[in-house]
Amino acid sequence: MLASPLLHHHVVGPVDAPPLVLGPSLGTSKAVWEHQLPSLTRRFRVLRFDLPGHGGSPAALLNNPDPGGTTVDDLATLVLALADQYGWDRFHYAGISLGGAIGAHLAAHRPDRVASLALICSSAHFGAAESWYERAGLVRLKGTGPLLETSPGRWFGPADFADTAFGRRLLRNLADTDPVGYAACCDALAAYDLRRDLARISPPTLVVGGTLDTATPLEHARELAQGIPHAVLKTIPCGHLAAERPVDLRDALISHLPAVR
Repeated sequence: MLASPLLHHHVVGPVDAPPLVLGPSLGTSKAVWEHQLPSLTRRFRVLRFDLPGHGGSPAALLNNPDPGGTTVDDLATLVLALADQYGWDRFHYAGISLGGAIGAHLAAHRPDRVASLALICSSAHFGAAESWYERAGLVRLKGTGPLLETSPGRWFGPADFADTAFGRRLLRNLADTDPVGYAACCDALAAYDLRRDLARISPPTLVVGGTLDTATPLEHARELAQGIPHAVLKTIPCGHLAAERPVDLRDALISHLPAVR
């Protein structure tokens, strides 16, 4: 019997080190974590993955790519399959935006698997479902091209970070994303609402909010930190991907991760 296909991913770091899974945001790839690798791989076995239809992961990994057919639970199941592939009963997890939502869902519903949690520019609820369904419909019809003009303002603070080498690389990720996979992830965000389950999250949790983040403003980070028992909130002067402040994000993660302490 053939094994089920896995999300495209990359693993690096000492083979006997504690596992750390890094989740990307909608429209990006595992490249969004590239600047954090030198520090994190000194103490962790780090796994970065691509969402379905993003980077090297085919949209065909989705069980149901039809409109409204994908949930955050579906994406979390794909992440658990990666951990199972490597025999990781428990792992640390950090995720940006949708990547954070996947980790929060796992921590709430599979706390036995998550050793610690870091939520970067994420949320317990990403706003009205209608706006996500509208975006999904637009992308299914016209691809991700129409999003390229507005994404720098949503992703980066300031928007001219889009003109840097790293900013251009992230925008290329968006341009190359399969419309089917992007739209399905929009559907997952539309249906996602973890607000009533935040109190169930028991692993040590760091919440990072960007003071320049217009996609998930600081009130989203505050809601997470107030709802998750004993969560620690840190703010960084960055936009939605925290891409402009890699040192600040690195320091926040290193101070949080229990194995480093």
